[in-house]
Amino acid sequence: MAWDETCVMDQRLRFIAAYLEGLESLSALSRQYGISRKIGDKWLRRYRAEGPAGLEDRSRRPHSNSRALEPAVIEEVLSVRRRYGWGPRKVKAFLEDRHPEQDWPAASTIGDLFDRTGLTRPRKRRRRVPPQSAPLAACRRPNDVWCADFKGWFLTGDGTQVEPFTLSDGYSRFLICCETVARPDGAHVWPLLEAAFYEHGLPWALRSDNGAPFASRAVAGLSQLAVKLIKAGVLPERIAAGQPQENGRHERLHLTLKQDTASPPARSLAEQIECFERFREIYNTERPHEALGQVPPGRIYKRSPRQFDGVLRSPQYPSGAEVRRVRSNGVVKWQGNLVFLSEVLVGEPVGLFQLSDTVWLVKYGPVELGTMRGRQGFLPHGPAQLRRAVRRQNETRNLSPMSSG
Repeated sequence: MAWDETCVMDQRLRFIAAYLEGLESLSALSRQYGISRKIGDKWLRRYRAEGPAGLEDRSRRPHSNSRALEPAVIEEVLSVRRRYGWGPRKVKAFLEDRHPEQDWPAASTIGDLFDRTGLTRPRKRRRRVPPQSAPLAACRRPNDVWCADFKGWFLTGDGTQVEPFTLSDGYSRFLICCETVARPDGAHVWPLLEAAFYEHGLPWALRSDNGAPFASRAVAGLSQLAVKLIKAGVLPERIAAGQPQENGRHERLHLTLKQDTASPPARSLAEQIECFERFREIYNTERPHEALGQVPPGRIYKRSPRQFDGVLRSPQYPSGAEVRRVRSNGVVKWQGNLVFLSEVLVGEPVGLFQLSDTVWLVKYGPVELGTMRGRQGFLPHGPAQLRRAVRRQNETRNLSPMSSG
């Protein structure tokens, strides 16, 4: 007979009692109770060593685990997590880069370790929109496109308002600038851009949203800052209205920046600035980036070969273009008439290119503004025309021999 699952201990005690009475041999009793001779001998040995307590079931958990993490490895992994707050894959990549001779555990094992030690917070699951690559696909090499934006203001512990301005390379994710500004306007942003141009050279384009100071309601969305960029040799490039995912790499940078430097904010402005500086150094030189093969952005980024000499030059046009300079009230003289373009372009030359007998394309440098159409005067480009113009500008930039830098 097999052990009765409802009273295993009683069966084992009866088996031992019957054996101790000496009426049956161990082999006969084992056959009678439906167990092997080896199992019967095991329970008899346990009873003699421990009494009735020896007949209780024991855990089958192994006394040791040959795959368990060594204390030194655990401490090193946890120290990186506590210092930087990175996830398992970044921690693993960081440690493998610093100590390649050590056999580090898998990212899943590191994640389990974080869970056991209370170093993770569960996230609320959200349904996400599928990612969209355009127009970021134009970022084929460092300095093709820089991305600029304001992170959004917040208050430090002493009540000081902080407005961080950030600038990054779209290809390498290298954080070029992370500075607080007194006001988010062109007067405060241009000195930061100018300093970045001196230090890192010129990008081909600067991508931003449609807010001030990057854009305005003037013709083609140009602002005073956009005009300065064109004169410096940089094409201002704006994402579609209400489509922040088109600058998704920079938006993701802002999330990391918020988590590492403003959750919670520092106690004072001076401490917050130190946090930004420390973050930029770690982000560029130490923090592994998954999209870059788990290497820091600083190993991918290279300085632009296009030097900046500090001179803002008005655009030059080919010999076949008609050139008109915008007057102080924003108008140009065309075929005997005064035609309003924009006060943003006061003092700047615009080029007119003949498309037909009565239609002329108006451009400011590489930016198409609209058309001159006989008696109708100036007609600014609509959204569809502007999108086509941006595509043409991107194609021109990608085909340029200088873009190989």
